[in-house]
Parts: sequence; C-alpha cells; structure tokens
Amino acid sequence: MNSFPTKILAATDGSEHAVLAARAATDLSLHSGAELHVVHVWQEPRLAMTLPAIATDEYSQARERWEREAGDLLHEQADRMRDTEATVAGAHLRKGRPAEEVVSLAEELEADLVVVGSRGLGRAKRLVTGSVSEGIVHLASSPTLIVRGGEGVWPPRDVVVGDDGSQEAARAGKLAAQVGKLFEASVLLVGVYSIRLVSSPARAPMPRTFDELLNEGEDILNERAASLETVSGDRPETMVATGDAAAVIQDIAGESALVAVGNRGLGAVRRITLGSVSTDVLRAVSGPVLVCPSPDGA
Repeated sequence: MNSFPTKILAATDGSEHAVLAARAATDLSLHSGAELHVVHVWQEPRLAMTLPAIATDEYSQARERWEREAGDLLHEQADRMRDTEATVAGAHLRKGRPAEEVVSLAEELEADLVVVGSRGLGRAKRLVTGSVSEGIVHLASSPTLIVRGGEGVWPPRDVVVGDDGSQEAARAGKLAAQVGKLFEASVLLVGVYSIRLVSSPARAPMPRTFDELLNEGEDILNERAASLETVSGDRPETMVATGDAAAVIQDIAGESALVAVGNRGLGAVRRITLGSVSTDVLRAVSGPVLVCPSPDGA
C-alpha cells in the first residue's frame, strides 16, 4: 500500500458502537482528505413463506415500513457525519446479509478502508454490526477497522502492531503508523512467539533453538521499525514477547490502544503465532482493532 486510503466506507446500524465507528471514519476522512461513504444494511424477517395468504398485504406493508425506517436511519447517520464538516460522498442503503453486502459495496466503490462498529444491535435487531464485523474481516480484501469501547478510545493515543514478519503484518504496520501520525499517537511493534510441542521423528533435530528464533524475531521488528520511521516520522518502539498472542496483545494494549494485525499471515518463522490468530486477537482486545489482509487480496 503506497499511501493512506483515499476512500473510506463506514457501516452503520445506529447503535452506540456504530456511532463511534462513524466518528472514527469521519475523523480519518477529515484528517486525510479521504472520500467518505456510509452504508446501512437491513434485513427482513423470513416469515413470508409461512404467512397465510390473508396476511400477505400486511407483511408487504410491514416490509415497506422496515425499508423506510432503514433509510431514515441511514440518512440520520449521514447528516450527523456532515455536521462535523465532513463531506459524505455517498449514503448507501442495501438489503441482504450484512457482511456480504458491506464487502460487496466496498468492492464496487473500490474503498480501501472499511470501518465498522462491534457488538451493536441498533434500534432493531436486524441491523449491521456485532458478529457481522468478523464476517467483514474475513471477506474483505481491504483493511477493516473495528471500533468498540467508550468515548475515550478514539482518537487513539497509542498504537500496538502485532508483527509476525508476514506481508499482512507489514501492511497493518504501515497503515497503523499512518493513523498514528494523523493523531500523534505512539507506535509499538510487538512480536509474539509460542513454541508448540509436536511429535517428530526421533532423529529429526530442531533446526534452531528458541533463543535463536527470538533473536530473529527481534531483527525482523527492528527492520520493520526502520522502514516505518519514514512513514510516521518517528521510529516505533519494538518488543518481543512469548506466550499466547491474543492474551499478550490484550495485556499490552489495555482498553484504549488501537491494535493492528495482519490476517492469515504465516510469517518468516512459522512458530510465530499472530498471523493465524487474528480472529483471536479481534475477540480478545477490548478497544479498536485494525485488520489487514494480504496485499494482493489472496
């Protein structure tokens, strides 16, 4: 990724977490000049096939009401974003499976950052956040920022990047460093290692000691930090730790730091755990999380 995202898509359901996500998307747009879009996805209860013929008209009227309410919610959120002097290039109403519709729209718009709240139910339980955020993370080819926590989590004062040496982690680190620069937040690169005992042939030697792996991990982090200095203006701090990646990252990040990880990265050393546990990190961390997939979208 050569520059900060130029087009941001914020998904909303009107919930507290979604409002916070919209605020984050708006701040990013205002600070970077990125084009801003907002989407709301609604679903209707699957009752039509079981309703008697006499109830068809009533159901049709209810469906029209749900769609109208969904449109009102969308435009209300868009107006709130405009109140902050942000320019909303498009307000999009979609119907269907929320994660799939959000990702589909992101691809249509060529949005290079999706912002979504987590655990929100909104004013109606058929709306677009909560577990849907994980679906977006796994489907999206662009980075996804999941925002949750209280008012104090945004803008971030600290950024923690989980780096396993993979391309995905490098992408996450670069974008996180750019976000850190926008809001003058400190950046910390963390490599977490875990040895997993696996049975192997009795005569198969371990290729390297665990200390050697840790040293290699430290070298990788130092190289990353040097490359990110040109992005953020300051050289990020580095830290190598051992244990469960999600737990370690959660302890370091606390409740307010922005955490950034790559999705599905394996890294130069396959005993590094972060790339394969991005979902665990997403579930463990209580503050905002930025997840970046492979740069080629594979």
